Amino acid sequence: MSASPLPTDSLSAAHQGRLLDLLAALIDQQQARVIVPPYAAQSGFWFGGGNLARDPDGTVWLTGRYRNAGDSRTGLQAGERGLECALFRSDDQGASFQKVKSWSKTDLSHTGQPVISIEGTALYRRLDGIWEYYVSAEKEKAYPPPWEGYQKPGARVWSIDRMVASAPGDLDAATLTPMLDGRDHPEYLHVKDPAVFGLPDGATALVFCSHPFTWASSNSGLALRPAGADAFTVAAWEMVGRGAAWDIAATRITARLPIPRSGVFADLPPASVCFYDGAECLRAHEENRRAHRRPRGYSCEEIGGAFFGWDAEFPRLTRLSLTQPLFISPTGTGCSRYVDVLPLPDGLLATWQQSRPDGSQPLVAHSLAQADIARILA
Repeated sequence: MSASPLPTDSLSAAHQGRLLDLLAALIDQQQARVIVPPYAAQSGFWFGGGNLARDPDGTVWLTGRYRNAGDSRTGLQAGERGLECALFRSDDQGASFQKVKSWSKTDLSHTGQPVISIEGTALYRRLDGIWEYYVSAEKEKAYPPPWEGYQKPGARVWSIDRMVASAPGDLDAATLTPMLDGRDHPEYLHVKDPAVFGLPDGATALVFCSHPFTWASSNSGLALRPAGADAFTVAAWEMVGRGAAWDIAATRITARLPIPRSGVFADLPPASVCFYDGAECLRAHEENRRAHRRPRGYSCEEIGGAFFGWDAEFPRLTRLSLTQPLFISPTGTGCSRYVDVLPLPDGLLATWQQSRPDGSQPLVAHSLAQADIARILA
């Protein structure tokens, strides 16, 4: 916590308006371009659930996972689902990406249990220059007693592992080690979708998504690693509360972006935005045809929102999307999720998974130049 006083309520209306304008311009659903298509242009196929990172030499790295058709809610192993996680590189500041390497479910079955489905991933460069690759996966594990009766046939348990290497291209599944699971906390049994970033004191934050043994909701938790340490300790199984309206069933933080110190934010203390995926329910709801139509979101079809927070007060966050989402695809199911943003020397590069008219969800990207950022925040 900072010794100096900071405003702890949400931003002023003027500041919040500028910030929302920036987010809308950055996550531009109409201008987004496809950078990684899924393996098929049809429902159930997508690429996403990863992040961007930048080498000191300027190389931009991208990670994510290919997902084929299937439904994790059924517990019946219908379809291939999380098929493969992959690493891409860009030598033109994100204008194009080339696949460097990938890992199958068999490749990732190094920690003792076969992998059933690959979930979200995160690439992170430590202060000492070592690269870490966090991979979440559903593995052949039984529910802990006395909750065995809740385990659906074919459904297993999610957890997070990590690879390490001196460079992203050297990452090897043989280095996989377990990092985080929820076995001792059945109310947060399944942990997945890591988002990893450094903190001002040299510590590392690992934000993760969890589901209870009942599959009733989705939360965001926080694990911390002190500077110089290797292991993470869970600081909060619920880092933020789920929302009150459109995001009451799911609030999954996917990325943290330092707000540019420009315009109306130039003289304020350092602050950040945390992007998240939300859902009103974990099943599709039937709507009254004469009622107000609204995007609800449901399991595997989330829509997007954001939090604001002063960096010195992390992990305290204030919702910017209190009553409605901020990011909805204009086509397909409306799904828009797994936002990540990378600061570059000439602006910001954003990626997210976006529903298309054919039902598929490719990874799309959009950039904002520094001049545009300055204009919006002026």
